[in-house]
Amino acid sequence: MSTRAGQAIPRPALSGPLRRRRAAIFLFMLTIGIGLSSFIVRTPAIRDLVHASTAEMGLILFGISVGSMTGILSSAALVRRFGARRPILFGGASFITGLVLLSVMASAGQGVGVFLGLIGIGLGFGLAEIAINIEGAAIEHASGRSILPVLHGCYSLGSVIGAVAGIVLTAIAFPVWIHLLVVAGIAIAAMAWAIPKVPSETGRQAPGTGGAPGIRAQLAVWKQQRVVFLGLIVLALALAEGAAGDWLPLIMVDGHGTTAAVGSMVFAAFALAMTIGRFSGEPLIDRFGKAMVLRVSALVSAVGIALVIFSDNVVVAGLAVVLWGLGAALGFPVTLSAAGESDDPTTTVGAVASAGYVAFLVGPPLLGFIGEHVGLRGAIVVVLVVVFAASFLTNAAKPSRTP
Repeated sequence: MSTRAGQAIPRPALSGPLRRRRAAIFLFMLTIGIGLSSFIVRTPAIRDLVHASTAEMGLILFGISVGSMTGILSSAALVRRFGARRPILFGGASFITGLVLLSVMASAGQGVGVFLGLIGIGLGFGLAEIAINIEGAAIEHASGRSILPVLHGCYSLGSVIGAVAGIVLTAIAFPVWIHLLVVAGIAIAAMAWAIPKVPSETGRQAPGTGGAPGIRAQLAVWKQQRVVFLGLIVLALALAEGAAGDWLPLIMVDGHGTTAAVGSMVFAAFALAMTIGRFSGEPLIDRFGKAMVLRVSALVSAVGIALVIFSDNVVVAGLAVVLWGLGAALGFPVTLSAAGESDDPTTTVGAVASAGYVAFLVGPPLLGFIGEHVGLRGAIVVVLVVVFAASFLTNAAKPSRTP
């Protein structure tokens, strides 16, 4: 959406079919957010159940990264071949199965089983995430409205809901495995309603049209400098988001000496900040453009991360998490939205999203191993450096073509 004389052009209304499609992907992402944050806020309890060290917990968390990368590298090709609905269906089923396996294995104290459950969760998230973003980009193109920031805002809102519930259940020492099984049941009901609303043809390309799935199409897009820079931006800001998701409760517990309940509360504050940032994204993009929004986002997030690292005051660190979340909020959706402004949005969005999942792949074990030697606060310096560096690349988010 363009602006004139500093004023945003009024956003067009969505038609009935587009509203239903939007509602479906919003509900799906809300459900994924609830499921993932329900696990995240119980991470200290799960670590204790499986008797894992910091480095060992990093390896366990590596499972969700392995699953995510497998899903993300497969999803764009599946969308081209079958359309968006089928990868979303497979992804939802894998996510729920992994959540159930995680809950059972955690109750049994089996770290390997938790690792396998996280692979299922990550695989489902990766398969569905790229297809959902392709569907969101299609709705953006059809409606002329910025859908992706609010789409990811629904994920963040789900994270807040899951985190708040997790805080309450942690405070009353509610069993982790029962908690996660209840969340899996909720996810089954929500996805059963949402998935049929997604058109099966979104992103599907017929054989012989030059868009058939294949590794060459996915690699060729990286010859474009704009795609490379967008991928680096996503990698940096996804690392900022993922580092908080994987480690923030433990950073507060082990790095700042808080209780597990306080660590969960700080994560909830981060998720709330992400939610506010994402639901504010559409008017900000309309007024200032994607490049400026991304630049300011990276700098704000860097300030928050620096305060968490270098401040010894728990209150300051807790408040800084809000800046961390506000800054990281729009990184993934805005960059993917920019990637969708191309002649082949399915391939470009898939490629840029895969760069973000590289951060999710390397983040947990890298930060875990570094944290084992220098502490988690010291490990987050890596995140600070790459987020600050990304602020210099954001001109790549300017459109390469007029949608």
